[in-house]
Amino acid sequence: MLAYVRRAWARHQLNDPAWQGLFEEPAGECVSIDCETTSLNVKSAEILSIGAVKIRGNQILTSESFYVLVKPEGIMEASNVKIHGLRPRDVSTGMPVAEALVLLLDFIGGRPLIGYYLEYDIRLINRYLKPLIGIGLPNRAIEVSGIYYDQELKHHPDGYVDLSMKAIFDKLQLPDLPRHDALNDAINVALMYVMLQARKK
Repeated sequence: MLAYVRRAWARHQLNDPAWQGLFEEPAGECVSIDCETTSLNVKSAEILSIGAVKIRGNQILTSESFYVLVKPEGIMEASNVKIHGLRPRDVSTGMPVAEALVLLLDFIGGRPLIGYYLEYDIRLINRYLKPLIGIGLPNRAIEVSGIYYDQELKHHPDGYVDLSMKAIFDKLQLPDLPRHDALNDAINVALMYVMLQARKK
């Protein structure tokens, strides 16, 4: 009921009717999403790149993927370049964040969003999105680490559950694409999600 009220309020707050499609959820589809950023401080971080890939049923549609570089407004710290590998010259030809988000919204539509520690990505996107369209992302959010944790806890109720991406990939015996690339990370998360859904059956 609370989720319904929140979505109804968000629809009311939407200032551009062109984005009504964000409230229409296609059956059997979702989108795995990841952002690379200048820091982990959601109040000051800037988006450097966004990667996303569609999932339909149990299929990861790599042919229907999304990737953009975003030009930050501030100065990038050298320490962060070591993590995401994006140098100032790499993102200097990136698009403005507002333009990138318009393309992202067109790609995801009303599909539920899948992610690993997704709350951070959504909060950061919403910081830029609300001034543009009046609302943050209204899409349902599905956290893969939460699904994994619940499944592991059923089998080991008194055990420690390692929620690092490496530990989850090792446990699920999945191939691990090079990380800290927004599209690769989105595909990695999609792999995790599909495998976790299969484990439920």
